[in-house]
Amino acid sequence: NKPHVNVGTIGHVDHGKTTLTAAITSVLAKTYGGSAQAFDQIDNAPEERERGITISTSHVEYDTPARHYAHVDCPGHADYIKNMITGAAQMDGGILVVAATDGPMPQTREHILLGRQVGIPYMIVFMNKCDMVDDEELLELVEMEVRELLTEYEFPG
Repeated sequence: NKPHVNVGTIGHVDHGKTTLTAAITSVLAKTYGGSAQAFDQIDNAPEERERGITISTSHVEYDTPARHYAHVDCPGHADYIKNMITGAAQMDGGILVVAATDGPMPQTREHILLGRQVGIPYMIVFMNKCDMVDDEELLELVEMEVRELLTEYEFPG
């Protein structure tokens, strides 16, 4: 009977939240057993597949030897912010996904603020798409901007 932890991916639309969620399930399934969830299994509503965005929250579960995780993949699009809030309200920790190619965008800021308002106690950052940025200084700038945003909303930056 392992401790249960609620986590979730939040951040701007198209920054890679669902891709990261699928990758986490894949790596943990290969490492510890269990089942992986492919990207198209997570965003499985016809409109989500058609538009290429997450609309409603999706739920996946996975295990490590120490814990059982319930993971909510939240939509990043501004039109579906209510769905993001519903998913975030239950989180013990959030994974803020930021694409290095864009840096923090409007929904990045809004998701950090909403995370603070609904009481997400911990926030970690996954900087995605770093392989698509050739300039090391640009990566450092994106990291600095994200740290400043986290600090602004009273998360450790």
